[in-house]
Amino acid sequence: MENMEQENIVTEKTVTEQTASQEPEETGFYHGAGAGKRESTFAYTGQPRIYQTPWQPQQTYYQTPAPAYSQPPKEKKGTGKRVLSWILVVSIIIGSCLATGLVVGGIMKNRNDALKRNFDEIIGLMQDRLEKLEGVGEGVGSLETPEGNLSASQVYEQNIQSVVAITCNVTISNGFGQAYQSTSSGSGFVMSADGYIITNHHVVEGAENGKITVSFENGDKYTAKLIGSDASSDIALLKIDATGLRPVTIGKSSSMAVGDQVVAIGNALGELSFSLTVGYISGIDRDVNTDGSVMNMLQTDAAINSGNSGGPLFNARGEVIGINTAKYSGTTSSGASIEGISFAIPMDDVIGMLEDLRDYGHIKGVSMGVMVSDVDAATAEKYNFPKGVYVEEVLAGTPAQQAGLKAMDIITELGGHKIENMNDLTRALRNFEAGQTVSITVWRGGVVQVLSITLAEKTSN
Repeated sequence: MENMEQENIVTEKTVTEQTASQEPEETGFYHGAGAGKRESTFAYTGQPRIYQTPWQPQQTYYQTPAPAYSQPPKEKKGTGKRVLSWILVVSIIIGSCLATGLVVGGIMKNRNDALKRNFDEIIGLMQDRLEKLEGVGEGVGSLETPEGNLSASQVYEQNIQSVVAITCNVTISNGFGQAYQSTSSGSGFVMSADGYIITNHHVVEGAENGKITVSFENGDKYTAKLIGSDASSDIALLKIDATGLRPVTIGKSSSMAVGDQVVAIGNALGELSFSLTVGYISGIDRDVNTDGSVMNMLQTDAAINSGNSGGPLFNARGEVIGINTAKYSGTTSSGASIEGISFAIPMDDVIGMLEDLRDYGHIKGVSMGVMVSDVDAATAEKYNFPKGVYVEEVLAGTPAQQAGLKAMDIITELGGHKIENMNDLTRALRNFEAGQTVSITVWRGGVVQVLSITLAEKTSN
């Protein structure tokens, strides 16, 4: 018995060593299905294990190992309270996050709603503009934008058929009294469908009838007749034998302000016909001396070159508000170059003269019979003179002489119109007719006198 127990012990030891050195055969009892992890042969599975000794291949022993029990961990004091505290903290955090999320979500929703409303308004405005722009390009009448202004290209398209290039054969006398033929060029524009065209006086000055050629953009050419001109106003009226022409639209030059955009079209340099330049109104009511005559002008920085004279200056609505006439060029006394200073005659000053040119060949108007100049601000301040027009000479047999005007008088008012310069005097005279008697206020040697003058008709330049 003792030997058997010893034998059994030896056998068990041998088996144990054998199992430790030799891995047992894998069966479903030793692997979790699909886990890929080999289980320990010493872990309790609840099933009997089979051991086989190498020297007794047919002898088997059955042994059920006792299950291994582990000591449960001791519960620490206060664990339940800590758990409850953590649960409370987590709940508060989660609640705060939810509340913040609701607030932020509400703000974002309000912003999104506002953005959507703004976007819908913008879309609505764009749709309205698109509806107003339907048909643009189908005709001149559809070129107007919702704001009432045209682009430069639209002004050009609308008016190019109304602008003309003018070429003249003129006779000029040189310093030795010898006459020779020359050619001058300029621009003009159609005033009526039956062929009246306006330009500058200096464009056609010296030209003979039958030697003025008017050319249109489509290639049509006509021989023009000079109907009338006025040197002091620098305007001239031509007539061609044509009908169905397209006249320009006349705008109000008095409505222009510094900074308004303008467009000039003309026969630049006499070679670049129907050229367009764009600029802005740089000044209004400029007193400009051209060939000895002081004229009221609009100033612009649109390029006005030789050959542009007599051409139209358009506002942003495609209306003629001036006649391009002159420019400053060259350098100043200090050597600085002069750039971008051009001038146009305001149409408000011209429109009333056209009827006289058509009916009489000259500007009928009225005359006083005086030679005058401006009293500049420096002189007025130095000698304590009033602002006005200085009388240099009174012509014999004229209304001025009959009224009692004298040289060195300063005219300060005419017929209720305040006179501070020669432009004021010219504009005031346009309000009266020949034969009309008006009051005239003069400053003479420190004494103000009021006289009466009966105006005469202006019959020639």
